[in-house]
Amino acid sequence: MKKETLYKFFNGKASLEEKMQIREWMEASPENEEILIKDRKFFDYVSLLVSERKANKKTDRQNTFFPELLKIASVILLTIGIGYLYIQYDESRLSIATQTIHVPSGQRVNMQLPDGTNVWLNARSDIRYPVSFGKKERVVELNGEAYFEVAENKEIPFVVKTIKGEVEVLGTDFNVESYNDRDDFETTLIKGRVIVRSADKQETVVLAPDHKAVLQHGKFNVEKVDDYTAYRWIEGLICFNNEPFESITEDFEKYYGITVEVENPKIREYTYTGKFRHTDGIDYALRVLQKYIRFTYSRDDEKQIIYIK
Repeated sequence: MKKETLYKFFNGKASLEEKMQIREWMEASPENEEILIKDRKFFDYVSLLVSERKANKKTDRQNTFFPELLKIASVILLTIGIGYLYIQYDESRLSIATQTIHVPSGQRVNMQLPDGTNVWLNARSDIRYPVSFGKKERVVELNGEAYFEVAENKEIPFVVKTIKGEVEVLGTDFNVESYNDRDDFETTLIKGRVIVRSADKQETVVLAPDHKAVLQHGKFNVEKVDDYTAYRWIEGLICFNNEPFESITEDFEKYYGITVEVENPKIREYTYTGKFRHTDGIDYALRVLQKYIRFTYSRDDEKQIIYIK
């Protein structure tokens, strides 16, 4: 099978005839399926490197590119779920390979979906999507936080599904936060229009720009958004604007995959305004906070717990 044809398939630009050729070739032998998986991984790896390079040039021109890029590339875990590829005569019933991308703690990734949608994935996030969308809808599955710049297509809705709810759009910019191990489900609309639904479909809201929907106790609470500093995570920044200490530690838990236990209740009363880079790490962030807030801390690396006193 020609590499050019495989890369067209991975990029979502292969014709139906080419997809059928790939299916027949893949099913011909286990060796062919192994080649397909290896080439898919290589294609994704290169795509992520290129997108991250572009992002680094935009967000931090003073830093050298390659050290950070190599660090990110060394920890990004790509798992490809190929499954059984089949094609029926009705192209609308086409089922194709899917892939899952995982972003580890303290990192972020910029990528492009097969339809041209631009996605930023935050730390500890997973996204699962087909290598080519169908004719009726474009569906991705998210565990974590992501910022979407959806390629407009009035005929094919774009849907983000999480275990707590889903977001449907035609073309717009929005942020979704829904970690499986946390209670939060929040959608913030920057531009366009979105429909937000709870997982049980009992609650539905339509958002206008500069508003967010927060799921609380099974009900959506719609709030006006005046400050977008929290969404600068796509630039690699963790930003706080007069945030209480408890909220700060919750963000550290989200970004770094650890547990923070505050043993001194007085510390919870303090607030902080400032920013850190994801790549600074939690120890650096805590040392900076110690300049403004009086506390000490210790770590249990085996249990991944930080105790603040």
